Amino acid sequence: MTEQTNIPLNKDQQDISDNTAEAMMPISDSSDKHPHKEPSANKESLDKNSLDKKKLDKSLKRKKTVRKSVEKENNPNATDAPITPHPIFIEVSQRCLVATNQLKRYSKPSLLPADTRSAPDLDIGFGQQRALKALHTALDIHASGYHVFAAGENGLGKRTVISRLLSLIAADAPTPDDWVYVHNFTDPRTPLALRLPAGQAAVLQHQVNTLWQQAKKRLSQRFRSDQYQSKIEAIKNDTHQKESHAYDVLNAEGKQYDLALTFRPFDNKAVFVHPSQLATETSDMDDKEDKLSNSHKNNTLINDNKEAATASTDESDIKADNNAHVSEYETELNNFAQKNHMQKRLSQLTIALEQLEDEANDAIESLHRNIAKRALQPLFTPIYEQFSAQPLVVEYLKVVFADMVTHVERIVNGDDEEFVTALLATTPSRYAVNVISSHEPDSGAPVIFEDLPTHLNLLGHVEQITQLGTVTTDVSMIRAGALHRANGGYLLLEASHLLEHPYAWQGLKRALQSRKIKLSSLEQMLTLTGSLSLSPAPIDLNIKVILLGEADLYYELLELEPEFDAVFKVRADFHDDVVRTHEHELALVGKMADIIDYANLYPFDRRAQAALLEHLSLQAEDQDRLSLHSDLLIKLLHESNRHARLGGQDIVSAKHVVQAIEDMDERSGYLRDLYWDELKNGQQLIQTQGEAVGQVNALTVVSYADSEFGMPARLTAVIQPNIGTGEILDIERDVDLGGSLHAKGMLIMTSYLRALFSQHHALNFSASLAFEQSYAHIDGDSATVSEGCALLSALANVPINQSLAITGSMNQLGEVQAVGGINSKIAGFFDACREQELTGQQGVVIPMANVKQLMLRDDIITAVKAGSFHIYGVHTLSEALTLMTGLPVDTVNKKSRYRKETLFGKVLSRLMLWDENQNTDDDIDDKKSKKKAKKKRQAKRQKKEDKNKVSNKEKAIKEQLIKEDNDTIVEEVIIDEAR
Repeated sequence: MTEQTNIPLNKDQQDISDNTAEAMMPISDSSDKHPHKEPSANKESLDKNSLDKKKLDKSLKRKKTVRKSVEKENNPNATDAPITPHPIFIEVSQRCLVATNQLKRYSKPSLLPADTRSAPDLDIGFGQQRALKALHTALDIHASGYHVFAAGENGLGKRTVISRLLSLIAADAPTPDDWVYVHNFTDPRTPLALRLPAGQAAVLQHQVNTLWQQAKKRLSQRFRSDQYQSKIEAIKNDTHQKESHAYDVLNAEGKQYDLALTFRPFDNKAVFVHPSQLATETSDMDDKEDKLSNSHKNNTLINDNKEAATASTDESDIKADNNAHVSEYETELNNFAQKNHMQKRLSQLTIALEQLEDEANDAIESLHRNIAKRALQPLFTPIYEQFSAQPLVVEYLKVVFADMVTHVERIVNGDDEEFVTALLATTPSRYAVNVISSHEPDSGAPVIFEDLPTHLNLLGHVEQITQLGTVTTDVSMIRAGALHRANGGYLLLEASHLLEHPYAWQGLKRALQSRKIKLSSLEQMLTLTGSLSLSPAPIDLNIKVILLGEADLYYELLELEPEFDAVFKVRADFHDDVVRTHEHELALVGKMADIIDYANLYPFDRRAQAALLEHLSLQAEDQDRLSLHSDLLIKLLHESNRHARLGGQDIVSAKHVVQAIEDMDERSGYLRDLYWDELKNGQQLIQTQGEAVGQVNALTVVSYADSEFGMPARLTAVIQPNIGTGEILDIERDVDLGGSLHAKGMLIMTSYLRALFSQHHALNFSASLAFEQSYAHIDGDSATVSEGCALLSALANVPINQSLAITGSMNQLGEVQAVGGINSKIAGFFDACREQELTGQQGVVIPMANVKQLMLRDDIITAVKAGSFHIYGVHTLSEALTLMTGLPVDTVNKKSRYRKETLFGKVLSRLMLWDENQNTDDDIDDKKSKKKAKKKRQAKRQKKEDKNKVSNKEKAIKEQLIKEDNDTIVEEVIIDEAR
């Protein structure tokens, strides 16, 4: 059933003849009652034709009467048309007219502080109690996965609110421990992580740096002292004496075999030779005396060899005289055996001398260690005592002490890179203390916001340097991430920024689930290479992470990331507006004062505060709501302050706020100005006066980036009678310029019209709807009422008042629903009317549900007060049609049929008229076909008669011929018999 308006009918309307109902009844075809019969005579055919002619004349007369009635009612220029508006139109327009005090809600300056300097203190949780409650719940639960996703629009100030709340909570929270990475002397590839009390990491680093500098200085002094040199000389002399004695004993043994011990000049190796060869070697050794003079051992051996050579010469002469008879072969054989024996003895001596040298080196090393221990022990003892409460630190320091003692020579010589201070460092990387996180004692928990949450910035990384083509790294190149800095506290991240960087979300999720921070090489993950890098020990993680993002992103993560809900179990919803009460207005003034103090702006007086509150209500698109968008408020405060400064004022007033709003509107109004230029030039066809059938001024909103403005759009409907069954072609949708919501509105409106008229008459038409001169994408169902008005106007052939523009959504029951952007839409049509001159008849028709959202401009309100512009609020489509057409829409008579003068009655009359036209055409076609069939039957009958006549004549002739033949035969028979 359609929505009925409970409007009492006057006497004249009640006395209207029920001929309207009769006219709306379908006209039956008399031929349906009397089926065609085959005429048996011309008289019957003439009687049938006479009857069809009478029926046709009666149908044409009836059609003429209906057409005349419809034309008389639809013709506004008829002489008998009413001059005064219809009573129902007057009653509906008075009931739907929106009062001036409903067009805007003003703030009372007298109830606000004199200026922002006397404003109340800022309430951190103002307007966001739901979100803060969720935050407190997550912070009070220390189980795994209780991290927070703060959902809300950008610009609400979520980060500021959360940061201030966390700062208050963190101030009373315990300060987390410090963490440092140090060299692992057992496995250098896996540096050790040490936990220290708050503030002790920097102390340990400073102590180790100082220790290194003092240790190197003291060791250098000790190893350059005369005492150290004398001890080293003593060890060397003792070793030299032992070596000389061993050589002397071996040389004496060689003399028994007529062999002399000497050193070869080219490699200084000890060998046994015959004394005859000693002279040549001696001369060569004299040439290189400067090389051998440094060794006392060599000089002694040379002198001994010279004496042995002289003696052996005398002895050899004697032996030569006495043993002349010995064969030369036996002499050579004996000499070889003796020389081989002594050479073995020399090899044994060499091994003994190497052992002796090792003992000397051990003695020197022992001396070095004893010196290092005596030098370093006084430096380490105070540090042991300072960190006695930290066993792991003391153990590490003892390992450092042992390593310094062990490598004291390399430290003093400074010829090893591991013991040389690197660039931009004060300590070799081997002994460096790399502070990963450090906190001041009793400073509370850290609150960190990471604006670039890459994988490296979140989890830390290990840097590398390239020297001479070699890539190296060490413990001092480990860099902390945001998780390290916020460990023990709170970390804030923008969710959209986090998802922009590869592996950042995976790394964060892994750390939160395992509760450990493990550094990994992102280069290896991306390139799949096996380059050598450090693998630092993981650090225990105790943190609360708060992700900031919009609600749509939260739902996408829930859908696409299965483990998201297990990690971020708490959702904190931030509202974008708040109820407009006096208490909330004062709280917003306190927020303004806080921003003003932070930015060092001029104070705002009470009228400026009222203007700001009214603009925030406009942004919320509701008289009873206030926008909480901090970005908009901050921008407005700064620009208002600028106008006050340029005007030489030290306090901001309402005119400065209004000027700032106008400037912001002008900056974003480039597209709007282009449209108005087209309207002025006549390129945009908008009619704000007169009447037109099937044409409506629809109200639309154009949104592009940060620019949004309202403008009227011409919506037209075209009817094609006798074609289709009520189909409505949505041109915007068919060319892919209409969105799904627009298509939904069209289908709802179509369903409503089908339910409205199909029960009374068949919908023997098709229609098309289009937004003229619209070439952009259209979406939303706010044009449903406009489309319904245009279509019904075209169906009824009733003009629509072009001085009115309309917007509104509609359901299948004909009820008008609220739409968005109502203030911009009204302002757009008002500007168009003002551009084409205000006549006092123009206005807009809006849903009554949108009246509470009106926050119109002051110039529009002034025009409404002066009667130059009107605003109507409607509940149903019938009220909207009454305002747009000036006619009653759906009043019915006693038989529950729409009255003739109503809009729906005119629609049904036209449907009937189209049906009459169709039936008349069918009757004419039937008559023609009957005449043609009759002629055909007559021709067939005549042909049959002619054929019968020919056939009878041929039969008579044939019978005559047969008779003649028979007579001839009889005569022949008689003649034969006679013969």
